[in-house]
Amino acid sequence: MLRLGLKITHDGGLALLDGTRLVCSHEAEKSHNLQRHAPLEAIDVVETLAQYGASLSDVDRVVVDGWMQASASLSLDAPELGPPVADYHEKPEHPDGLVGLEFDGLRLGDRTFPYASYLHSTGHILGSYATSPWAARGEPALVLAWDGGMLPRLYELRPAPRSLRLVRRLVGFVGHVYPVFGSYYGPFVPPGSKPDHTSLPDEALLDLSGKVMAWVGLGTVDQGLFALFDRVYAETFSLSWSFMFDFARAVHARLESGVREADVVASFQAWLGGRLVEGLTRAFDREPSLPHRLVFTGGCALNIAWNARLRACGLFEDVWVPPFPNDAGSALGAAAADLLCSGEATGIEWDVYRGPALAPSDAAPGWGARPCDLPELARFLHESGQPVVFLQGRAELGPRALGNRSILCSAERPETKALLNEIKQREWYRPVAPICLESAAPEVFEPGTEDPYMLFTHRVRPAWRDRVPAIVHVDGSARLQTVRAEQNPVVTRLLEEYRRLSGIPLLCNTSANLKGRGFFPDLRSATGWEPAQHVWCDGRLFSREAAPVPVTATEPAGRAVAAGGGS
Repeated sequence: MLRLGLKITHDGGLALLDGTRLVCSHEAEKSHNLQRHAPLEAIDVVETLAQYGASLSDVDRVVVDGWMQASASLSLDAPELGPPVADYHEKPEHPDGLVGLEFDGLRLGDRTFPYASYLHSTGHILGSYATSPWAARGEPALVLAWDGGMLPRLYELRPAPRSLRLVRRLVGFVGHVYPVFGSYYGPFVPPGSKPDHTSLPDEALLDLSGKVMAWVGLGTVDQGLFALFDRVYAETFSLSWSFMFDFARAVHARLESGVREADVVASFQAWLGGRLVEGLTRAFDREPSLPHRLVFTGGCALNIAWNARLRACGLFEDVWVPPFPNDAGSALGAAAADLLCSGEATGIEWDVYRGPALAPSDAAPGWGARPCDLPELARFLHESGQPVVFLQGRAELGPRALGNRSILCSAERPETKALLNEIKQREWYRPVAPICLESAAPEVFEPGTEDPYMLFTHRVRPAWRDRVPAIVHVDGSARLQTVRAEQNPVVTRLLEEYRRLSGIPLLCNTSANLKGRGFFPDLRSATGWEPAQHVWCDGRLFSREAAPVPVTATEPAGRAVAAGGGS
């Protein structure tokens, strides 16, 4: 059976399951250099399916991710509301996450389809579980689902017989509290203004979390602030959307003068991670028979500090976070939910490189090309120290470049981080990730365990910090990606050749994209990007005639909170 999963709203896209095999998961933003978080209406579903050798006439079942309101572009009788779909998470009128709703009249291309819809939370839960190492074995697991508009809910999932039970809610904040809290401090407050938010636009919430997560590396956790957080939480708590704003505003107002802003946000991140662990501990105290396997899903599972905290807490045999825990995985989640709820399977066959292939194109004018195998490319990276846009195969699933749509560069020069942030038009405090041979990772990083999707915090060992300064964040950490031949043979071979020349088993890795857009979809986009000087694509090195311009960056001093919490 061919199932077509659709995510209509932000982070729109489609996913195709042929039985249990994932044919593709195609996020709209990864077509035509579209803006990040683009909705489904930004792409043509018929044309997109054709890229994978499929057509709408092949589809046996259409499944739409649940939401609060769908996109008007796929509207039925009420274009201002869009097609009816299941809700965001379970409610009294739809309490069972394993039961889909059936609808009719979804217009795709020149046809109208019946379709199913599952809760948005169910898509996160079952899509993430279906890709876990436990799904194929039919083993039960706990699933912690924490999305932007969702309280962190802990579920017990048993695949045979199928059951999904809400165990408990762990803390009273929806996931958007993280960017909301961060928006009161540091570079996230417009110059000359005093934060007093009552709301933030969706675009700001979607884009701010990653920046806050990078900026807190400038801070130090002050456990003395935990008592303030506890007190304000108790005084302001309410089951309402405004709670996160009330909490953030009250904390900001009560801070003593002289407290460093980055310390406040770093402490909040640590305090909130501790609250999660406390809630999980209480769950096991009440029900010791719960599975000791954890799936973490939802947008909050992109926070590598929380992921590492959960893995290190001692409650679990292992923690699984998919490479697409946010809504980038919702189309896949919708299709997987329908598959698992049908009883046909407990998991899917997949790999992380199931995104779109490079579209056929020529290089932009003014570029030359020459054959360049991986040993030659390794030598170029080692000797030149220049960044190379690296394009090969099919794109990665999820928001992080994992070697197929990357900018690679030697990590041996301290100025490289500033160079990469400058050409990417990113803030100076943003870290640059390392991509490292899995076998060598424990030598360079602590713990250096397998991390193929760049989802856990690691620390660079002291002996290596001066050898690879470009990938060392200001707090000594690194957002590591490990690779091995079974996962990505091309990148693995490149790193092996680079280590043979340099003695270093890693390179800098950042995403290859225009600012605010999805990954480059073709060679023409990469060579049309003004900062690019070198592009490697499927065995050829393209170079432009103009020489790269040296870049410098300055780091502004940190700020302290003024008396009364003002900025």
